Amino acid sequence: MVFIYMKLDINKIKQIPLQDTQFFKEDTAKTQIVLHHTAGNSSGVSTIKAWDSDDRGRIATCIAISGAGQSQNTYDGEICQAFSSKHWAYHLGIKQDVFRSRGIAYQNLDKCSIGIELCNWGPLTKKGNKFYNYINREVPADQVCVLNTPYKKYKYYHAYTDAQIESTRQLLVYWNQVYSIDITYKESDMWSVSNQALHGVNGLYTHNSYRTDKTDVSPQPKLIAMLKALCNA
Repeated sequence: MVFIYMKLDINKIKQIPLQDTQFFKEDTAKTQIVLHHTAGNSSGVSTIKAWDSDDRGRIATCIAISGAGQSQNTYDGEICQAFSSKHWAYHLGIKQDVFRSRGIAYQNLDKCSIGIELCNWGPLTKKGNKFYNYINREVPADQVCVLNTPYKKYKYYHAYTDAQIESTRQLLVYWNQVYSIDITYKESDMWSVSNQALHGVNGLYTHNSYRTDKTDVSPQPKLIAMLKALCNA
């Protein structure tokens, strides 16, 4: 994958605003960025609209990035925005026991972190020569990333697309400039629960940095290559 280092064009971000009851319209200081994947279909538009109509409360991320697929309402790599990055919603789901078990004082990290969701099915299971997601829907073989070493017991993952990775890169660079969030890739803090993340230390993390039961995002080579190259952006 070749990185061209294009700047984010904020005018191309598709606005899919959530109702005010689905997030907190409160300006908060931002010190962390957290990468997620949706464990769902390819449409960022549909993802946000589903959040807007569910009854889970104020659970969402600022951004959902569409992937490759048959969607009629978006395109691969399109950045869809649910609410301003200044505002917040619950997206981490960290129990207070996690903080207590590590001797760390509890704090609401949802307030200080900006979440990015990549529309992606996550871990896959191979049956014969075919690959299936957790709802037993087949994922085309050309959309599968095979890890050299299994991650959280899974070797096969739905691949993040080049367009999604590039859109993520542009957002990370932009938010680094706007909020002075450190986007340096720190492997030890990205792929397992990190005390740095739980302490609220300024930086770039994944959902795995806060919870052992998550697989988002997965350590795919193209994604890691982009994150390591951020210092050259």
